[in-house]
Amino acid sequence: MPKMKTRRSAAKRYSVTGSGKVRYKKQGLRHILTKKSSKRKRNLRHAGILSKSETKRIHKLMPYNF
Repeated sequence: MPKMKTRRSAAKRYSVTGSGKVRYKKQGLRHILTKKSSKRKRNLRHAGILSKSETKRIHKLMPYNF
């Protein structure tokens, strides 16, 4: 049986923490920043954590990262 391939698009967008949670960069911080408040931009800088159900979906795309 050959090895499964990792979906490269998913590998570039998500990373797995030591405890098995999936981190991602939040959207909305690329352009049109003048109308967004400083608080909103500050909160967008921090990484987000995926829910359990979404983690299962990502696990299929990145089988060797868990």
